[in-house]
Parts: sequence; structure tokens; C-alpha cells
Amino acid sequence: MKLETLLTANLIDGYQSVWPYKTILNYLNDAIEKYPQKVAIIDKNSRYTYEELGKMVDRVALGLLELGIEKGDVVSIQLPNWNEFIILHYAITRIGAITNPLIPIYREREISYMVGAVESKVLIIPAKFRNYDYVQMVQTIRPKLPSLKHLFVIGDDIPSDAQPLSYLFDTEWETKRDPAILNDIHHDPNDVTEIIFTSGTTGNPKGVMHTHNTLCVSTNFWIERLQLTSEDVMFMASTFAHQTGFGYGVRLPTHIGGTAVYQDIWNPQEFLRLVDKEKITFTAGATPFLQDTIQSPDIGQYNLESLRAFVAIGAPIPRALIRKAADIVSFSILSGWGQTEDGLVTLTKLNDSEEKLTNTDGVALPSMAVKVVDADFNDLPANVEGSLLCKGPALFVGYLKQMEQTLSEFHDGWFITGDRAIMDEDGYIRISGRDKDVIIRGGENIPVVYIENILYEHPDVAIAQIVAMPDERLQEKACAFIQMKQGTTPLTLKLLQVFLEEKGVAKQYWPEKLEIIENFPQTASGKIQKFKLRELITEDVTN
Repeated sequence: MKLETLLTANLIDGYQSVWPYKTILNYLNDAIEKYPQKVAIIDKNSRYTYEELGKMVDRVALGLLELGIEKGDVVSIQLPNWNEFIILHYAITRIGAITNPLIPIYREREISYMVGAVESKVLIIPAKFRNYDYVQMVQTIRPKLPSLKHLFVIGDDIPSDAQPLSYLFDTEWETKRDPAILNDIHHDPNDVTEIIFTSGTTGNPKGVMHTHNTLCVSTNFWIERLQLTSEDVMFMASTFAHQTGFGYGVRLPTHIGGTAVYQDIWNPQEFLRLVDKEKITFTAGATPFLQDTIQSPDIGQYNLESLRAFVAIGAPIPRALIRKAADIVSFSILSGWGQTEDGLVTLTKLNDSEEKLTNTDGVALPSMAVKVVDADFNDLPANVEGSLLCKGPALFVGYLKQMEQTLSEFHDGWFITGDRAIMDEDGYIRISGRDKDVIIRGGENIPVVYIENILYEHPDVAIAQIVAMPDERLQEKACAFIQMKQGTTPLTLKLLQVFLEEKGVAKQYWPEKLEIIENFPQTASGKIQKFKLRELITEDVTN
């Protein structure tokens, strides 16, 4: 598959001095050389030292070559936060192939679109996870995926058209192929190494392409801002198929030669236990994770002295929560802002004042830049709300097979983020809203237009509009306003959710409240006024 990207000679020259010109394999090799017996990754089932990790990566890489997977091919991984994910990603990178992380909550509709769009040759899934049958899902959609040659499954009851992942992991491929062949594979740091999907605001999800350079430089920014070293032990519960989990859970610990501890299902009590047991020093996750931690009744039962920092991202941190935390825990709470397209862009600092920590989403990381502009892209003065733009070496290199769409998201080299913000005199920003139509449910983006288009497939729906409603824990949930066709029976929330389930839509995307409405508020030109719908539902749920 030929990839069209934004990379030009001028762009590459412009970031020549900033990009590290390394791949994750360089950092892995450094860690193996310096800390061979240090534990690299820990999940609920296993732990690997760096030496063991390196051997498994090479073995699986040889296995992929034996299957006919080549440089530039795409391998899709829909796994929870298990160690197998890290081994697979590094092995895929080892042979010059591209990793396509897929969130475990995705169902038939999302998976068939995404795996089809990237023309994936291999898909790896769990047999079951959280009582969901992934094998049955893939068997349903596989006829729509002509490029998919191999299906690997972790678990039992594997069908005849799939193979256990243990076949790839346990076979001694190093006795069948000369491992030296791996050293002959050239890795250009400007090659695309990841295609990860983000919620589309205008329809289908978009495949965000990142290179080795864009991912590595973004990770290095974190390390510098947070002063991380090889002594750090990082915890990650955010899914590896979010850029937070992928860039900073899967990859960052290897950059520093540190240790990573993973959780596949978020549980605050288990997190506290792991901090005590594994001496975790740092974590990053969705804002509700922080809220759950601070409010856990078990928080006083464990020794949390090792934990230095908790970075909360994906949704605004309630300022009262930060102040409450200060009375309970000693670790620093930092806030940041970023997107799939650009990684983490802004982050508060460990030595920031309480005002900055409680009232901003941080200042731009080294070599990244942000600005706030008006509708005509004129720079706005400090403390005036406007559209947020960003640029820098961590920016993605395009949407998969959508170059026209990609170019439309930029203005004079600046990426139009779709978020609104206020910037103070010191360059710190505060996210204040969104230009793009998306709901953020506990850090998980709900693609509004995508869900609305599916609702229009219901034979009884005349008009469907999805808006955000406030929620104390998750910040936002989705509410559907629907006008029924004449003569039809009004839908119930249960029937609406059954319809979406039948359409193969991920449960986290389902509206959690339904309002049947006879007439929508409209402008004089007939455009539906969504802000009035948001006002209606906000008043309803807060009274």
C-alpha cells in the first residue's frame, strides 16, 4: 500500500535538528545493552526483562517474515493492555511493517471499516474479553476484508480459519530462519510506523499516520518535561490503542530503560495496590482515573510514597478535585492537552504555581507551538478565547488516503485542532470548548456525526441530533434528540441502543439519554441550533 504523506524535503529539513532520527528499536537495543536483567514490562499474567523482551521481539519478527509479511505491510492489533501487544508492536517495527492499534471496545462496524481501510494483512484479537466474543465478530466481517490473510487469537476455542497467537510466540523461528536477516532490514525514521484511527467529525474515523520521528520526538518531550529516568516505573491503564497508551505506555518506558506496569481493566483499588507493590513513580490517564483514585476508600491503606506524578488528560480536571487531592496525597497532579494527530502538546510543569496547575492545561512542550486565533486566523491577545492551532515536529504526517482532507485541516502550516482555548500572558492555555462536533466521554471521543448518520438508517427516525450532556465523573455523556417520522411509535432509549448494537456500534458510543422532540430549535435559515439542545439537556440533568 503506497502512503501519501505531508513529508516534503522542506518539512524534513525544517525538523532535521529536532527529530531524533531513531526508531523504537534503537531505544530497545540501548535498554537491552544497559539493563538486560531489568524487568521491562509487567501485566497481570507475565513479566519480561529487557533481554527476554528482545529475544521475543526477534522471534516474532522472524515468524511474521515466515508468514510473508513484508516492509510496509500493516498489522492490526485489537488487544487489551497485555504484554503481547508490546512484543507485537516491536516485532512489527523490526521488519519495517506498520502497526495499526485498535481499541478493544470497537465492534463490527468500526473494525470492518478500519481493518479494511489500512488493508491489514494480519489481525490479532483476544478470543474473549469483558464477556465479548471477538472471534465471532471477526468471522462476521471477514468476507469484507479481502486483504486479511492471517487471524491470530489469544484464548481458547479457536476456529479453523485462525491460529493461536502462541503459534507465533512459541515456535522457534530462529531455528528456521537466520536471525541475521533482521539486521538487513533498513528503517528510515521518516517511514510511517503507526496508523491509528481518530473519531471523525464529518463521518468515518480518520487514519492518523505517524512516523518513527514524530512518535519518538513526542515521547522525548514527555521525558524532558517530567524529568524521567531509567529509575522510573510507569503505570498505564489507558488503552494501548489510544495515543496516550501507545506513545507513553507502550513506548516511553523503553526510551528511558525503565519499567512499565499495565492494567487491562481500570480498577483504582488495584492501581493503589500496584503502586505499593511495584513502586510505581509515574502515571498518565483519563481524568476519571484521577477522580476514582482520589475518591477510593482504600487510598489510605497503601504506601504511595513512590508515586511522584499523575498526568490527567483527555478531559478537563475539575479544579476542586486538584485542591481536594492536595489534602490527601503527596504526588503532583499535572494537566495537559493533546490529540491523536499531535500527541501531547501542552503540559503543566512539576514546579508550576497552584494557579497554573489548577487553572490551565499547561504550556507547549519543547519545539511545539500553539496559538489562539479568530475566525480569520488572526492572532488574538492574551486571555481572549479563540480557535487553537498548533505546529511542531510531533505532528502527524497525514490522514490515510485522505490528502485533501488532511490539507484542509491546516492553515499556513498550522494544524487546526478543532478546540477552543484561552492563552494567558505566559503561554499557558486553558481548553474552553470545541469547534469540531465531538463529545469526550471520560477521555473517549464519541464521533457525533458518525453516530447521527447511523441513527438516520433507522426507518422511523426523521431527524437525529447528538449533543453532550454534563456528567460528574465522565465530564460528558451523549444525549440523542430525535424527531420521529409521522405515524410512527416513539423510540425508547432501550430500543435505540438495541438498534445501535445490531449495527455493530461500540457500546461506549451509544447515547445514554434520549429526548423525543417535535420541533428542533432552528436559525432563520433552517439550521438546527445544537447549542440550544445542549442548554436544554444541561438544565434537565442538573436540576
